[in-house]
Amino acid sequence: MLQNAFAELTTSHLIFFILAVLGVCCFEFVNGFHDTANAVATVIYTRSLKPFQAVIWSGAWNFLGVWLGGVAVAVSLINLLPISDMMAMSQWENISIVFAVLLSAIIWNLATWYLGIPCSSSHTLIGSLLGVGMGFFWTHGGNGINWGKAKDIGLSLLLSPAFGFTAVILILWIFRYVIRNKEIFKDPSQNNNQPPPWWIRSILIITCTLVSFFHGNNDGQKGIGIMLIVLLAMMPGYYALNPNSDINKLKSAVHQMKEASADYATTHEQNMYAKPLSVLDNLVIELDALNPKDKDQKLQVRKDIKIFTKSAKAMLDDQDFIPDNKKRKQFVSGLSTLKDGTDFAPVEAILLISLSLGFGTMIGWKRIVITIGEKIGKTHLTYAQGAAAELAAAATIGLSSGMGLPVSTTHVLSSGVAGSMVGMGGLKNLQRNTIATIATAWLLTLPVTFVGSLLFYYLFQLFVK
Repeated sequence: MLQNAFAELTTSHLIFFILAVLGVCCFEFVNGFHDTANAVATVIYTRSLKPFQAVIWSGAWNFLGVWLGGVAVAVSLINLLPISDMMAMSQWENISIVFAVLLSAIIWNLATWYLGIPCSSSHTLIGSLLGVGMGFFWTHGGNGINWGKAKDIGLSLLLSPAFGFTAVILILWIFRYVIRNKEIFKDPSQNNNQPPPWWIRSILIITCTLVSFFHGNNDGQKGIGIMLIVLLAMMPGYYALNPNSDINKLKSAVHQMKEASADYATTHEQNMYAKPLSVLDNLVIELDALNPKDKDQKLQVRKDIKIFTKSAKAMLDDQDFIPDNKKRKQFVSGLSTLKDGTDFAPVEAILLISLSLGFGTMIGWKRIVITIGEKIGKTHLTYAQGAAAELAAAATIGLSSGMGLPVSTTHVLSSGVAGSMVGMGGLKNLQRNTIATIATAWLLTLPVTFVGSLLFYYLFQLFVK
């Protein structure tokens, strides 16, 4: 099947496509070893697992998190860019977009890793996407950045560390009143460097596992999102619609929605949903006439599906639209099938990202583990603090993934560790220099990567033109 996709590419474009795929894998590999500390710092510093055991275990669960994670976060990232406009542009234009994003994101991730600064790969990637999206808009006009989606993601990135910080303090308070055995509040260094009791060890390994899985689930989808941008931008004729979609099922879904909404369409002649319902009428015609080998037809179908599905949320929020529950369920079912035609991730993309993140997790972990484990608080991380920080991180990341929102695993966990230090000893228990460094990286990442990808984009435009 893939030979049909490669048919769109000339030899030079194919070389750049391979380099782009390797670049995405490189970003996710760096993401893996940059963010490993988020899961393994607590089990290493509480001596629940040896470093080698911890990173292998974490890598395996990161792999599974990506593999089983779905595509909601990936689709959110894609929707930041005017992907429909990009798919109609030349291959060289899209190559400049892809490499501007990748270079900006990878360079900043490597720089902060080298300095041992916990920095958000999510901020890095989103800043790069926004920068290149702005450059595309200033150069070509069109739809530009999806600021509504950017706002949702921005709030998620802003609020998740605050939630993690607060949640850890609450969890520690619960621990004090629920857990009778106070050994969980001991400093591991006072245990003659021996592993903790089996029950404490079990709790910490479980929390490490949860953070690793949800890190793969959320951060892995970011890698899938960039990979999808590469595939959609450079092979639009093949990936404009899900290659595994059954066109007849898409047709059936459209007819199903038309039938469910027919009463509303006929009884509300000047209805507010006339425009999206007319798009549904167009899809009936377009799908009936669709030639799977015709790139322009596939792009038009994709564009109309995206227009309709974006409007469908507002339509379904209106109780006057299809008040009959049976017909409403029929409409929702058809909408879900229709979305599968555009919101998808190929198995080969998921596998590449799973492997890249999993192997990256097993390498280069030590620099940031030291920062998380030793430099955020003035006291050694206790068993209770490690478990509370990771429970809060796993819950925050898991909820965000379920809502299709990317969050910073790094900032959620580092803020959780900071919260645990405050919960045990107040603000005076924090190392201010480290907190200031992390906060500075948090503030700088978005603007630096925004400007970086924007400059790379304009640099590449000199060659494109």
